[in-house]
Amino acid sequence: MARFGGGVHPAGCKQYSKDEAIGRLPDPKEVWVPLSQHIGAPAIPAVQAGERVLRGRLIGRAAEGLSANVFSPVAGTVKGIVTHITFAGKKAEHVLIENDFTDESVTLPPLAERTPGAVLARIAAAGIVGMGGAGFPTAAKLNVQGKADTLLVNAAECEPYITCDDRLLREHAEEILSGARLAQLACGAARVLIGVEKNKPEAMERLRPLCTDGVSLVPLRTRYPQGAEKQLIYSCTGRKVPEGKLPADAGVVVINAHTAYAIHAACERGEPCYERVMTVSGGAAERPANLWVKNGTLLREVADFCGAHEECGRIVAGGPMMGEAVFSLKICATKTTSALLFLSENEAEANKSSVCIGCGKCVQACPMGLSPTFIEEALLAKKYEEAKRYGASACIGCGCCSYVCPAKRYLAQSVKLAKKIIRERGI
Repeated sequence: MARFGGGVHPAGCKQYSKDEAIGRLPDPKEVWVPLSQHIGAPAIPAVQAGERVLRGRLIGRAAEGLSANVFSPVAGTVKGIVTHITFAGKKAEHVLIENDFTDESVTLPPLAERTPGAVLARIAAAGIVGMGGAGFPTAAKLNVQGKADTLLVNAAECEPYITCDDRLLREHAEEILSGARLAQLACGAARVLIGVEKNKPEAMERLRPLCTDGVSLVPLRTRYPQGAEKQLIYSCTGRKVPEGKLPADAGVVVINAHTAYAIHAACERGEPCYERVMTVSGGAAERPANLWVKNGTLLREVADFCGAHEECGRIVAGGPMMGEAVFSLKICATKTTSALLFLSENEAEANKSSVCIGCGKCVQACPMGLSPTFIEEALLAKKYEEAKRYGASACIGCGCCSYVCPAKRYLAQSVKLAKKIIRERGI
């Protein structure tokens, strides 16, 4: 096993929820299903107000180019195509459905054949996207026949607090292996590797006897960001993804463990992607849990079920290193909402930023070998071409630089902004 440079060792904080078996959040009275739960163009509404839909019915058809289908998570009546607030603080189209609690459902037709084309088509039809957080349409990612010899299942789950993948591995290992083999068929890879951090011994014990016939378990050292795509590829294969290139250019395709489960559900049971397992955790959550949550469920429903409140140190969607601060519990859960953290005042320190002391800790911690302080200086001086020369575009947004900075500089945010400006201006 190769070892990537940089990285940090934050407290795992997984004790809150790692032993909580996967439960189910009660279905809400209404769901606000976003038509954009993925990278690419929003789905096009496929229903109208007053129409009754069943659970599993297509309600948003993938747009041209990069996009993904969206399905109803409940049976009920469409109240309309409405604008609703998103994690980014913007308003976007959602399909508002009133749940009639009949739970009547429809599934995709049985898979007629097991060919790469048929499996790819089913993954696209089911609206499956990267469920580790990126949300890239999975069918587009797997459509690399002849380019990749390795399918890598990302089960590292290196972010603190999050345990949903760990629980899926412990409770549904067979389904995840089944989905991985289907993904292997779809992309044409010769082998499958499953990368799991060593702090998940129960998950590894469940997987080990199932890893046969070209499938291998790769135990990984516990170090953040072990689950970042480029770092995971290097740790498992020793290969480096060239700057500006895709993993397939290094002969590897990476999917998340939850994505593999979704592929199994779509191909074997005909279930499209309309729900996911979410970790609810943190010192301000009375009842931490791992829950199946329907897409379009208001975060307030999740908070109430787990005894969590807005009056806490901070609410974060995703992990504390790469997640987003939640400003309202009116936002809805999506295909990529892996966790909802309610952090206490002690867990969410509000330190004031001070002047850089030139210690170089951010450079040592950066797994991409960047100099975050130089990028921040270039950003503040509006020298965006200089920021690009310092490698801002190569940043993976892991947050290691901000984590180790003794001056509490907002380095991760600065580099992220520089990367965004560089991309938008085509520098």
